[in-house]
Amino acid sequence: MQLTFHGAAREVTGSLYLLETDQSRILIDAGMFQGPRRLERLNMVPRGLDLQRIDAILLTHGHLDHCGRLPLLSRSGYRGPVYATQGTIEIASLILHDAAHIQEHDTKRENRRRARAGMKPTKPLFDDRDVEHVIRQFVPVSYDEINNITDQIKATFVEAGHILGSASIKLRVRENGETKNLVFSGDLGQYDVPLMRDPALIEEADIVMMESTYGDRDHRPMTETLSEFKEILRKAFQDGGKVLIPSFAVGRTQQILYYLALMANRDEIPALPVYLDSPMGISATAIYARHEEIMDEAAQVIIEDGDIKKGKFRFRTCQSMEESQMLNELPGPCVIIAGAGMCNAGRILHHFKHNLWKETTEVVMVGYQARGSLGRMLLDGADRVKIFRETIQVNATINGVGGFSAHGGQTDLLRWLEPMASKKARVILTHGESHQIDELSYAIERKFDLKPFAPKLQEKIEI
Repeated sequence: MQLTFHGAAREVTGSLYLLETDQSRILIDAGMFQGPRRLERLNMVPRGLDLQRIDAILLTHGHLDHCGRLPLLSRSGYRGPVYATQGTIEIASLILHDAAHIQEHDTKRENRRRARAGMKPTKPLFDDRDVEHVIRQFVPVSYDEINNITDQIKATFVEAGHILGSASIKLRVRENGETKNLVFSGDLGQYDVPLMRDPALIEEADIVMMESTYGDRDHRPMTETLSEFKEILRKAFQDGGKVLIPSFAVGRTQQILYYLALMANRDEIPALPVYLDSPMGISATAIYARHEEIMDEAAQVIIEDGDIKKGKFRFRTCQSMEESQMLNELPGPCVIIAGAGMCNAGRILHHFKHNLWKETTEVVMVGYQARGSLGRMLLDGADRVKIFRETIQVNATINGVGGFSAHGGQTDLLRWLEPMASKKARVILTHGESHQIDELSYAIERKFDLKPFAPKLQEKIEI
C-alpha cells in the first residue's frame, strides 16, 4: 500500500492525496493551491496521475483548497464518484461555481493585457460546464455510516467541526490478508465554539494524516477576542469609520454574523449597520440556515425560519455589483464583510482601494493569511500595497483577531489526536507551513512519545 502527497505537504493549501493498493486507487481531496504565484502554478493534474484508473474521490469538505481541482480532474478524464456529505456537496457546488466565475473574469482581463502586448491568450483552469460535470459525480454520504468504496476499502465520514458538512474520514483498507485503519483529519475545528459541533473523537487508527495549520499555537480565548472586537467596533463608531472584515464566505462569515447579532441584541456594541457584501456569503448563510440539524444549539440565536434574526441587529445584504459600489459612497460608521478571506480576490479589494488610505478605517483579519497574500502583507505591517496595479497607502489600522479561526489550535489538535496517539498510531503531519509543523511535531513527541513525519510535495510512502 502506498500514499502519495500531491498537495498540502509543508503547505497549507492544495490538499490531494493518492492511496494505492494492489487493486484500488482512490484520492482524498482535490484542492486548489492558493497564495503566491509559485503555488498557483501547481494547480494542474499531478504528473503521472492516471485519472482513468482512479476508483473514487473522497472529499473532506467544501473549501476551495480541498475541492478546487475537482473540475479540472473531471475535465481531464475522471469519471468516477466523488463521495461527500450533503452539506459538503452544497457548499462545494457553491464555491466551485464562484471560482469558475472569478477565473473567467480574471482570464478576460489577463487576455486583454496579453492582446495589447501581442501575447497568446490564456484559458481558465475550468469553467461552469466543468463544475456542472463534477457536481453530477457527487455521491452523498451520511455521518458515521460505513461506505463500501471498493472491494478493499471502506470509508466512514465523521464530524470534523470545521464548516458545515466537514468530515474526517476513517478508512479500513484490506490488502493481502492484512487490514489497516487510516484516518484523514481534513480540517479540524475548535472545541466548544458556537454553531459547529465538536470534532468527533476517533479511537482506532494505525496511521493518522493530521492537519497542522495552527499547530504552533492556541488561539486567543474567545472572551479576549470578543473584548478586542467590541473595542474596534466602538472606536469605529466614535471615529465615523468603516470596519472592513475580509472573510471566508463559508464558515467564518456565519460565525462573525453570529457574534455581531449576539452583541447587538445584548446592547454590547453600538448600533452599527452591518453589510454582507458577498453573493457567495449570502448563499452560504442560506445553506447553513437549511441545515440546523447538523449545527449546535447556538445556531438558534441567529437563525429563525431559514433567515438571520434581526432584532437590534441592523443587517443588510449586497447581492449586486451596484449595491456593492454604493457602499463606497456610504459614510461610516458601518461594518462591511466581504470576500475573499485571504484578500487575494473578490469585493474586499475594492473596499481596500477606497478605504485603506483613511486613518479612520479599521481592518479586522479574522482568518488565516497565507504567505505572499495581501492579507499577510497587511498583517506584517506593509505601509503601501498594490491593488489593481495601483499603489495604495496603508493608513488604516490593521487588527489581527485570531480567536475566530475555524481551525483548531494546538491544544484542540492534541485533544483530537490523543485517543489514537495513546495506541501509538503513526502520525503524518500535512496542511501546514514548516514552522507550524515543527512546533506541533515537538508537542506530539513531548506529550505522546511519538515522532511525527512531514512529507514533501510528491513524496510517496509505503504503508
